[in-house]
Amino acid sequence: MNIAVIPARGGSKRIPKKNIKDFLGKPIIAYSIEAAIKSKLFDAVIVSTDDKEIAVVAKSYGASVPFLRPENLSDDFTGTTPVVQHAVNWYSEHLTKPENVCCIYATAPLIQSQYIRDGFEKLNNIEQGLVYSVATFAFPIQRAQRMDKLGNLSAFYPEFMPCRSQDLEEAYHDAGQFYWWTEKSLTQSVNEVRGIILPRYLVQDIDTLEDWKNAELMYQVLRQQ
Repeated sequence: MNIAVIPARGGSKRIPKKNIKDFLGKPIIAYSIEAAIKSKLFDAVIVSTDDKEIAVVAKSYGASVPFLRPENLSDDFTGTTPVVQHAVNWYSEHLTKPENVCCIYATAPLIQSQYIRDGFEKLNNIEQGLVYSVATFAFPIQRAQRMDKLGNLSAFYPEFMPCRSQDLEEAYHDAGQFYWWTEKSLTQSVNEVRGIILPRYLVQDIDTLEDWKNAELMYQVLRQQ
């Protein structure tokens, strides 16, 4: 069996109530819940939250909230993996141990269920694996520059500066949408890591209000096509 875990704590500071803030007509978390449900892969779509208001919103869009996340997993320093492990442990203890688990971020309104399915298919080919969404960098990372306090620039990799951009190896970054684990890879160790490549127009990290506006603009353009 498969479960989806959507982490959504209530204490966001840069964007207050970020996980349930209105995004073009509905709470932003609704997009992640709906994409998970639409994928038809999951026996349960769980929202892990410490916030009762988020829990109510999540349930109204079809997710389950079988527990409130404990305080020690709801601070500014707790990473995603411990939160997902807690949800899996709870589900295993009270219901059934899942074979696979997918973490989906609550602020990923551009997420597409097809890519979630692609991730699951790739996970099936590895025994103790992790599969997550990635995208290419818009510019060659080999030409990255550092700037000192006076504004002077110097290359991180000066040996690559004479190279044509098309001759440089393409690099990828975490797209921040979803992460698939087998139960063994989550609770024991990861032996293989693979990526699902997303087009850059479906990727927008949302940490600031400017990021939020960019995501809304991207979503509106996509909806018009």
